[in-house]
Amino acid sequence: MNKNIKLAVAGAVLALSATAANAGIIIPAGDWTVDINGNVNTFMTSTRNTGTAGDVLGGLIANANDTGTKTSNSITTGLLPNFLNVSGSTRQNDLDVGFTIGLNPGGANQSALSSGSDSEFRQAFLTFGDKSWGTVKLGKDLGIYASDAILNDMTLLGVGAGAGSRVPNTTTLGRIGSGFMYADWKNQVSYTTPNMNGFQATIGMTQAWDVLNKAAATADTDGFASAGKRGGSSPAYEAKASYSFAASDVTGKVWVSGFSQRVEGTGDNAYAGDIGANINAGGFGLTGYYYGGQGIGITAMLNNGYDNSKKARDSDGGYVQATYILPTKTKIGASWGRSNLDKNGSGDAMAANFIKEQEMSTVGLYHPLTKHLNLVAEYSHATDQAQNNVEMKAKTGSFGAILFF
Repeated sequence: MNKNIKLAVAGAVLALSATAANAGIIIPAGDWTVDINGNVNTFMTSTRNTGTAGDVLGGLIANANDTGTKTSNSITTGLLPNFLNVSGSTRQNDLDVGFTIGLNPGGANQSALSSGSDSEFRQAFLTFGDKSWGTVKLGKDLGIYASDAILNDMTLLGVGAGAGSRVPNTTTLGRIGSGFMYADWKNQVSYTTPNMNGFQATIGMTQAWDVLNKAAATADTDGFASAGKRGGSSPAYEAKASYSFAASDVTGKVWVSGFSQRVEGTGDNAYAGDIGANINAGGFGLTGYYYGGQGIGITAMLNNGYDNSKKARDSDGGYVQATYILPTKTKIGASWGRSNLDKNGSGDAMAANFIKEQEMSTVGLYHPLTKHLNLVAEYSHATDQAQNNVEMKAKTGSFGAILFF
């Protein structure tokens, strides 16, 4: 199993059940060892939305087709996409050399003659290094900043938000935007240190993101906030450091990460930092996380992070999570989180009904039916609140299964 899927499963293990395999299908091929791995998951979801179209702009629940109370049902993938990854590794000239290429087929459609749902290619990277000095990565992979936040989210193997309030294609949202920013999948050049008695760090340059802004009450006059406007011509810089520990029956991890990108036309940088911790003892697991920044916006990086005068908006948020493994090996969990976007006072042209807070509470059951197969049931209650305190709500129940190979 390639490095990022191992990380994803490791995060899921901390929050859920240790049911995924340690590797996929291993094939010796001359100088190479090929690993074919992936997952398939499907969930039946039912979401009841309360609110009127346009009540809250820019949130996760808003849907132009919703009026009043509406129930939407779907059969779709969850937060993790279906994926089929091919990885290869070899030792050449005293270097460990590897590659990963991934395919992520979507699992939802809703009309005739549209059997080809959306698909993505989230991973395509090469690595080289040695256990004595670390690993260099070049290519597209999970972002560095906020990656541990999503990997420790218990909805990683479930659904969370984003089912029913929009047409799901490749994935739902889990807790993205309701407790942490989306790490996303980014072109990058990064370096990771060896694991030094539990301590490990990564630093890298990633592709600069565009500034997106839909928060103006009137149309843009200078074009800065228009969708697709380049936000920074220089790379973004991201880094993280973590310490993992184990003592008797207690294990855990503490991490910090950061992000900075020069935003063209503003004269300053968008930046963010976070801190998180996970601890497990006697079947109990606890996770806490907090982030804050300027110019990073809400949900996705640089999404509504600036007003039309090119002034950065403040953002912050976090989540808490508790889990317990029953004697049946079923893991039960409960979590709560919120993300906040601040208005820049009276000079900000943000509409009164634009998003201010995105909050979600989730309870879930995660049962290892076999070594590779998990049954998952979740219930999530999400609320979007506008700057004028008007709210939209979504209640989502889901049941399904996820299989790793």
